[in-house]
Amino acid sequence: MSKSRPIFLTLWQIKLPPSGIVSILHRLSGVLMVLALPIAAMLFELALTDTDGFNAAAAWLNSWSITLALLLLLWSLLHHLLAGLRHLLLDLDIGLDRPVARRTAQIVLIAAPTFTVALLAAGRFFA
Repeated sequence: MSKSRPIFLTLWQIKLPPSGIVSILHRLSGVLMVLALPIAAMLFELALTDTDGFNAAAAWLNSWSITLALLLLLWSLLHHLLAGLRHLLLDLDIGLDRPVARRTAQIVLIAAPTFTVALLAAGRFFA
């Protein structure tokens, strides 16, 4: 009574639809933001101690690797927000048709990095 089904053990061979990619990235972005909370709290506490602590926190945030991590966190926040709104609409039975669901997933995948770059450019413009 055993059924032979195809088993894909190589994850890179599985072709996920855009909705699956958005769902996985939604979870990943949430994990990234949660993992960043203790570091943010420690930096906040350091910055509030005194002037030297503030200068130390500011110097630490000015390194290129931290800037890259902050850019990743900005994308994480935007992707999590947009994908969360998409999931809320799906829970309200809005956009459940396959073409609409695929299109909204593609919009989230394009909009989050676009908004990240736009906010980065706006920050450099106004700084």
